[in-house]
Amino acid sequence: MAEAHQAVAFQFTITPEGIDLQLSHQALRQVYLSGLRSWKKRVTRLKNNVITGVYPASPSSWLFVVIAILATMYTRSDPSMGLIAKIQEHLPVGDSLSIQCRTVVSAVLFSTLLWFSLIFTMRLCLKQLLSYHGWMFEQHGKVSNTTKIWAVSTAMVRIFSGRQPLLYSYQGSLPNLPVPAVKDTVKRYLESARPLMSDSEYERMTTLAKEFESSLGNRLQWYLKLKAMWASNYVSDWWEEYVYLRGRGPIMVNSNYYGMDFLYVTPTPIQAARAGNTLHACLLYRRKLNREEIKPSRVPVLNVPLCAAQCERIFNTTRIPGEETDSLIHWQDSEYVAVFHRGRYFRLWLYHAGRMLSPREIEQQIQRIMDNPSPPVPGEAKLGALTAGDRIPWAQARKEFFSSGVNKRSLDCIEKAAFFVTLDDDEQGMRGDDPAGNLDRYAKSLLHGKCYDRWFDKSFTVVVYKNGKNGLSAEHSWADAPIMAHVWEYVMTTDSFQLGYTEEGHCKGDVASSLPPPTRLTWDIPAECQERIERSLAVAQALADDVDFHVLPIQEFGKGAIKKCKISPDAFIQIALQLAYYRNRGTFSLTYEASMTRLFREGRTETVRSCTSESCAFIRALEGGESKEACRHLFRTAAEKHQHLYRMAMTGGGIDRHLFCLYIVSKYLGEESPFLNKVLSETWRLSTSQTPLQQVELFDFVNHPEYTTCGGGFGPVADDGYGVSYIIIGENMINLHISCKHSCPQTDSHKFGADIKKALEDLLELMSPEKPDPSKAELNHSKKSKKDL
Repeated sequence: MAEAHQAVAFQFTITPEGIDLQLSHQALRQVYLSGLRSWKKRVTRLKNNVITGVYPASPSSWLFVVIAILATMYTRSDPSMGLIAKIQEHLPVGDSLSIQCRTVVSAVLFSTLLWFSLIFTMRLCLKQLLSYHGWMFEQHGKVSNTTKIWAVSTAMVRIFSGRQPLLYSYQGSLPNLPVPAVKDTVKRYLESARPLMSDSEYERMTTLAKEFESSLGNRLQWYLKLKAMWASNYVSDWWEEYVYLRGRGPIMVNSNYYGMDFLYVTPTPIQAARAGNTLHACLLYRRKLNREEIKPSRVPVLNVPLCAAQCERIFNTTRIPGEETDSLIHWQDSEYVAVFHRGRYFRLWLYHAGRMLSPREIEQQIQRIMDNPSPPVPGEAKLGALTAGDRIPWAQARKEFFSSGVNKRSLDCIEKAAFFVTLDDDEQGMRGDDPAGNLDRYAKSLLHGKCYDRWFDKSFTVVVYKNGKNGLSAEHSWADAPIMAHVWEYVMTTDSFQLGYTEEGHCKGDVASSLPPPTRLTWDIPAECQERIERSLAVAQALADDVDFHVLPIQEFGKGAIKKCKISPDAFIQIALQLAYYRNRGTFSLTYEASMTRLFREGRTETVRSCTSESCAFIRALEGGESKEACRHLFRTAAEKHQHLYRMAMTGGGIDRHLFCLYIVSKYLGEESPFLNKVLSETWRLSTSQTPLQQVELFDFVNHPEYTTCGGGFGPVADDGYGVSYIIIGENMINLHISCKHSCPQTDSHKFGADIKKALEDLLELMSPEKPDPSKAELNHSKKSKKDL
């Protein structure tokens, strides 16, 4: 009750003598400071909207245009060619405005219109420049004149802008995702399907494709082009709804993904201290995000901007269950996080007296939660299992048991929190007598935990373990992994390199004595609801127990050795995955590699179909014992093909998103397409994704190689397939996260991991430049010396 009284700004009592009003000055001051902070954020947001709205110009350029026009008029010239006089004629006539004032007002109005016209022209030019993607297809060392002109023009636009762009400055200038021609998409699909089909299957698929292309396809395409003209992106909203939000199965394992801590070091063994720095670093990132101080993500070297729309929902976002479809709710601000510890839920305020809590203050508050001896109420400990199980039972339980009263207030507190925090009682990391096995258990813990100690509906959950290790688990529908990876890179490096710890392992800073303790959330969970929680937990536990996970750090070689072979590292790894799968299963498989389409407005991902005729030809040649020279030639051909497919996917020429949207239109129209039904029912038995290291400047792998990030991973997409996530660290390390299911007798994450490593080693040996034989070199040198004599 003490916490509740502190939150009340005033109380009044009606007595026979009148109304007895009691004001809490401390509470009123907190309300004032909180309101002041909110207004500062609104002003900052308004200012940034203005700056972003006029980019690539700047607000100060308006004054320059006005002064230039007035100066020109002072020389008795008319730069407006009579427009200023026309504007002056339409101004109200009165004693309040002299002729000179009316002239100045007319000039200012004309200058403003001219300024807006210039901004529109500059944005149109920038949009056209960003629509050019020929630079991506240039051969190394050979740049066309068109690309050179484009690069100079893009640089000139940035120079004339006169200011550093904010996070969202490029949003209005990014091009829309183009709709490929049906003929081109069908042709690319058939090319991708050829190595995976027998002659008869391919002939039948070709017939279905031609029928679709000549009849229903053109009709569906017309609706899709209409949508593309109206919407910013013809794919993203349908992708979010139909791939993620309408899924009725568990989002745990099937949809979420995780990110790990540093591989070799733990900055402090104190759980509360690690939580203090981690949470404070998250708040620092959110403040930079709100102020748009984060640099826009760009394509390396050429500095081409990427869409930042997904950043808007990193914080204060929750997925709300529904019986037919879920929904994503985003709040403008939240000053607290929801914390789970030993079956209890707490509200932890992260701001006090209008300021952000210091890391040391957050550590103290976390320690208060850990020292709280109160037990969980019946049903509270495993409540989070509702978010881990099937969506329909959760939607029904939410409507029936959490729509009013104390349960609604506590649930609102969790859903409106900035993010979710789990204080885990387990110890994790690559440690002890079995470091490899413990690393695998660490990955499983981050992916699903105990199935009830994460809130899987939140945009992300920060997990802090008993030994100071941390990590995160993220919900997938609101954004893709690179967005959350960007946050996590900042949090990890800020925690270790900027905030730091004392010699005893505690957070740095002072503690205010007036901090109110964290608030325990209260629940009233009836027996029927507890039964539903147990049913959801049973579903989630069965799913979690079936996940077979293996994390494989490869330290013998990395990007540096691959680049010496003059091969793209991503193409090299993808072909190695094809080789490993062929050796593991004796066949080829439809392969999904995630590529981004953020060169376009509101772009998310596209699929690269990595299993190609070229890669299959190379693998058959290698396994068939053909000559080294022939295998090398086939390998380079396969790598070039993969690079081309990746570039096509990035520039809007992919296959699967277009076919997916055509399928959605067909369902809206009530039309059946055997071709689309066949394509959309194909199983991705090998699902892969590279986690890019985006903020390389934050790490120092030369002086601090032990501070190596381990990347993250995801669960298997198919029951009889593999999920593979990989991250390339510096020049000498590749980390792999491999998942499959125990229930499938043909899959084994550890065996597949060994196959991948062997495939990488074999390819490296095949493609590495041959070193001259020392004995032959000495013999040649001896012969040359004798000849000289």
